[in-house]
Amino acid sequence: MTPESLAEKVLSATVTAFNAAGLDTSVLPAKTTVERPRNPEHGDYASTIALQLAKKAGTQPRSLAEQIAAELVDAEGIESVELAGPGFLNITLAAGAAGEIVGTIVGQGAKFGTNTTMNSDRINLEFVSANPTGPVHLGATRWAAVGNALARVMQASGAEVVQEYYFNDAGAQIDRFAESLYAIAQGRDIPEDGYAGAYMEDIAQEIVDNNPDILESDNALRTFRNEGIDLMFADIKRSLADFGVEFDVYFNERDLHESHALEDALEKLSAAGHVFEKDGATWLRTTTFGDDKDRPLKKSDGAWTYFAADCAYYLNKRKRGFEHNVIMLAADHHGYVGRMNAMTQCFGDNPAHLELIIGQFVNLLKDGQPVRMSKRAGTVVTLDDVVEQIGVDATRYALARYSMDTPIDLDIDRWTRHNSDNPVYYVQYAHARISAVIRNAAEKGIILGGTYRAEELTHERELDLLKELAEFPNVVASAAELREIHRVARYAEGLAGAYHRFYSECRILPRDGEKLTETGLSRLWLAEATRITLRNALRMLGVSAPDRM
Repeated sequence: MTPESLAEKVLSATVTAFNAAGLDTSVLPAKTTVERPRNPEHGDYASTIALQLAKKAGTQPRSLAEQIAAELVDAEGIESVELAGPGFLNITLAAGAAGEIVGTIVGQGAKFGTNTTMNSDRINLEFVSANPTGPVHLGATRWAAVGNALARVMQASGAEVVQEYYFNDAGAQIDRFAESLYAIAQGRDIPEDGYAGAYMEDIAQEIVDNNPDILESDNALRTFRNEGIDLMFADIKRSLADFGVEFDVYFNERDLHESHALEDALEKLSAAGHVFEKDGATWLRTTTFGDDKDRPLKKSDGAWTYFAADCAYYLNKRKRGFEHNVIMLAADHHGYVGRMNAMTQCFGDNPAHLELIIGQFVNLLKDGQPVRMSKRAGTVVTLDDVVEQIGVDATRYALARYSMDTPIDLDIDRWTRHNSDNPVYYVQYAHARISAVIRNAAEKGIILGGTYRAEELTHERELDLLKELAEFPNVVASAAELREIHRVARYAEGLAGAYHRFYSECRILPRDGEKLTETGLSRLWLAEATRITLRNALRMLGVSAPDRM
């Protein structure tokens, strides 16, 4: 029995109790939930439905709880229902009921954990979007890991998700990038606020190699700009692909300018009455909708601002049919929230169509000290740097393991250890350990065929593991809804721990000369269900599930 199916039984019993007592059924919810109590002595699951509904129904919580309990105790799979406090329902499942989840998991395989909570959602998820002026830095690497994992759990929850990268190939920073490449090729000092590093020297040299006469060309700067952008972005895409992140859409800012999308956005905002002129510049009156100050769209020299491009880009996404647009931004973009929410309302849109997620920074540590610079980039730690130090799996897991609003100190020493101090090793080892059991079983001629008997799983460690397994679909749904991918990582660690404890106390395979018991076969099914769930959780994080370690 899963928490979802038990919750359905609780709601059904509540409906029956309401009808029997003549209570107003209009206050009943469409669905309810059950939770695992902190103290196992309080049963397998707990419900607060009586506390939630009693006042609305005009009755006492404990009286309502008694009526619900009387109906619920006769439901299939329920051993007992006890009342606690003012109206808590503590539910204990019948022997075998908890074990039914094993057959469900083995039957569903890779689909276990999927749910339908976001079936109607069509989401544009934008993340990373690093400017093509340098390699992907460590902060953007966090968004690559978290964003891709978030897309996976949203898809597992039924949403249609388009992963999008906004390619900022227009503006002053691109001009400085091109001028820096040109200066390096000529052997001059780079301009003030220009870009330096071994990667810039490599790109400049490659452009010169491809265009031997470029330094004598009247179009040299344009060539350095265009080819430099292409080479840098190819490098960015290569780093992300090696990291397991590939986007459905790469959207160029330059296309907004060339398609006159900025003019179209300005026209729409003007027609809505939110644009005004001041000091020779064109402004959007975002203060009407709570922003701390109005925002310029065009400078006094006629140049478009970055905010104007943001407006046009948002309008483009809405025209492409995305009802929900999620953008992941670093901590230094916190000021964007007010202006972007105001911008949606200036378009006459509901601000709920735009969701901005602000994340915190990451520090890379070695021997307890910050690793501050990349040999290649010269000023920052890059995606390639951290992967070289701890690998793709550890990097993705480590960055997804913490709440996005929490700064991370990524300790190289911890994430390269081959022991339980390393969370990703701990989880992957559990998967490999189970795989070894399955291989050993096969060598003994034992397979999962035959009849699985859920009632055989009654040991305390078996029951603990069953409860952990049953929670996975809820964890995935919550991670998607709350944008908290770390829930999946922490769940995987809890499940791995439950399996390790089970393995140490419950023998699965027979010793030489012994026959396999019904309990042993059921435990083998339980081990396989755990392996499937661990693999599914790791896949949602973009982390491998090795069979051998």
